[in-house]
Amino acid sequence: MAALDGEQVAKAVKALQAYVKKIRNDAELFMNENENIMLNVTVWKIPNREQTVKINLPHGIRSESTEVCLFTKDEPNMTADQTKRFYIKLLSKHGIKNITRVIPYKTLKTEYKPYEAKRRLLSSFNLFLADDRIRRLLPSHLGKHFYTSKKAPLSVKLTSRNLAKDLNKLIQGTILSVNKKGSCYTTIVAHTGMKPQEAVENVTAAVRVIAQKLPMQWKNVKVLHLKTPASIALPIYASGLQNLQDLQESLQESLNKQHKAKKQSKTRIVKSKILSTAVKRVLVKTVEKKSKKSKPSIAKKLSTEEEIPQLVPIEEQPVTKKAKLQKLNGENHTTPKRVNGSEKPVGKKQQKLKNKKRQKAAKQNTGNQGLQTPSS
Repeated sequence: MAALDGEQVAKAVKALQAYVKKIRNDAELFMNENENIMLNVTVWKIPNREQTVKINLPHGIRSESTEVCLFTKDEPNMTADQTKRFYIKLLSKHGIKNITRVIPYKTLKTEYKPYEAKRRLLSSFNLFLADDRIRRLLPSHLGKHFYTSKKAPLSVKLTSRNLAKDLNKLIQGTILSVNKKGSCYTTIVAHTGMKPQEAVENVTAAVRVIAQKLPMQWKNVKVLHLKTPASIALPIYASGLQNLQDLQESLQESLNKQHKAKKQSKTRIVKSKILSTAVKRVLVKTVEKKSKKSKPSIAKKLSTEEEIPQLVPIEEQPVTKKAKLQKLNGENHTTPKRVNGSEKPVGKKQQKLKNKKRQKAAKQNTGNQGLQTPSS
């Protein structure tokens, strides 16, 4: 900031005002029309992320006729018209007269759904504000044209106690949209209808905020220009190669810090793994020792508790009826044979019938022998 020359800024502002005045006289335009004075910021290194820098200006750059639209949250148990009246009363209570239209979220979803309605809404207002409670829901309903034309709604906290102060900062202030696609960014800081000293104060205030909030801060600023929409860009600041060297050194330092942090994190992970494995080994060893100590005691308990089994003499099994019948019939084997001589066992019923037949035959034989008499 020490390198910014106030006299150079004043010369650029006066030159732009004179240029716009001359063009108006030549084109016979209305004298009450003012053109915006824009600040162009060129950086050395393109940042890795997008950012919106809000800048408070000491002198307002928007007139009272500026059209401002406010998107609000839907209040519970209220219709869209009732919500609209509720917030209009809230704004008038805080003495805010700059907002020309209030659109509840429900109205935005229903009435501004067609593409033509969205384009008409975009061209009708210079600035859009949104309740911070619904700001994340707006992109899907507004469309990409609001964001490509740099008219994205600015968030405001409608429940704040200092609502008037916060709204005036946004309405009379400006923003710098920083993207990661290019190295040049533009913002409005004044207009040609202002006094030269007021314009210079706005420029210096904007540069002060940019130097603090810009990615990589003041070291990344390469060139600053002032211009109007139809004029050439007048330089007000140009950084030397020393700033570029300082920027490279700071970037290298940050990279080294990141590298060190990664190394430290890796070593911590490795140490934690080593400690965990060592702890596991110690636990396993302790468990094994305890198990070895506890095994003989368990054996002793089992030996004392268990009784020695007594020896019992083997008794002779009683002779069954089948064995007796087999002895009577003069058979030595236990399993009966079939008639055809096969060793396959016969069924129980068949075996009983055969035994009965044999018994009858034996009785008949004994009876016949007793009746026979010797022949003379």
